[in-house]
Amino acid sequence: MKYEGFQIEVFEAGRSLWHARIKRADLKPVIIDGVSFPVLEIGFAWTDPETAISDAQTRIDYLVQRSANSEPLWETAHA
Repeated sequence: MKYEGFQIEVFEAGRSLWHARIKRADLKPVIIDGVSFPVLEIGFAWTDPETAISDAQTRIDYLVQRSANSEPLWETAHA
């Protein structure tokens, strides 16, 4: 699913242990504190995929807000 310019992928890593993986929809890396991440794994195991998605959306909202207040989430091309 797409959310705020990101793709969210949920997957089951064990019985009823749902996780989420997020990456930018344009497939460029996310930059956090100067470190490039092509994919971010959300570190919690949830009992259902809907809760994993909700958690991923919360994390994306945080990243977008942090980017607006301080540093960009991705590198921009300089002309």
